[in-house]
Amino acid sequence: MGFGDTAKKIQTLADKAERTYQKINELRTEVEETQTTVLDTSERVQQLENEMAEQRAVLDAVAREVGVDLESVSTEAHITEAERAAVEDAAGDATGDAAPAESDGGESADGDDANDGAA
Repeated sequence: MGFGDTAKKIQTLADKAERTYQKINELRTEVEETQTTVLDTSERVQQLENEMAEQRAVLDAVAREVGVDLESVSTEAHITEAERAAVEDAAGDATGDAAPAESDGGESADGDDANDGAA
């Protein structure tokens, strides 16, 4: 009887080892696919960054030629975005979907009037 129990334990261990080996191979394949995806994505990001730099250079040249102050335009855009985010945060903290829609309407009109007066 001792040999039967030992054989059963060895078979169980062999089955577990085979499942572990299969799982390791699956994980290895997933890691290789992930590495390929990361490398491809990195290349795409680099290409996009290069294109953006080229476009920025063109926009800067056009802006200079037309006489646009890029720093003031950028600053104004950042301020507007920060104000919009603050309004959305305040409206979101209020009480749900109905409150942001109502407060956006009222505050947008106030914000637009203020911007029109400043411009």
